[in-house]
Amino acid sequence: MTDDLTGAVLAAQAGDEESFRVLYRSLQPGLLRYLTALVGADAEDVASETWLQIARDLSRFTGGEFRAWAVTIARNRAMDHLRRQRRRPSLPVPVQDLSDLAGDADTAERAGESIGTESALALISTLPPREAEAVLLRAVMGLDAETAGRVLGRRPGAVRTAAHRGLRRLAAMLERGDAPRSSDDERVVPPRPRPTPHASRAEPADG
Repeated sequence: MTDDLTGAVLAAQAGDEESFRVLYRSLQPGLLRYLTALVGADAEDVASETWLQIARDLSRFTGGEFRAWAVTIARNRAMDHLRRQRRRPSLPVPVQDLSDLAGDADTAERAGESIGTESALALISTLPPREAEAVLLRAVMGLDAETAGRVLGRRPGAVRTAAHRGLRRLAAMLERGDAPRSSDDERVVPPRPRPTPHASRAEPADG
């Protein structure tokens, strides 16, 4: 459990409502960005389900990284939501004309610093799904590679690699001035919930 949340978690477990609000204010912005990449326009609904479960199960939280615990709940709720809706996560098919681009660490760091902008968050959703989720967990939710690996069921090294590749791709797109397309384009995030005639083309390429 991170030091900045330890006191709030313990107080919230004891029934202090203000401490629970501290937890909510600390995590909700990042959770919404993360869930938007997974479920698009339904992110608010899934976030509400997440916080209902956090409130219900908080007394049973026994320590560790609270942020990771909350993200795991959010991810599980998102996957349940997608199964119920019988539609894919809104991490689209990777941009076909992108290859693994060479870039130095400084370039990736600059991309990470820009990740809070709306346009950068939209561009993250054009990354391959594994890279997009690794970038979101590390750069948006602030999880280290080991903790993110536990959330995703992957090795820490694989998460580091995916996040680094994602940041390099993002940096290249930002430097080229790429931007999300108009509201009628299916690559815009969050995507429109209505079906399109080309939905079959949008199946995730990442298995």
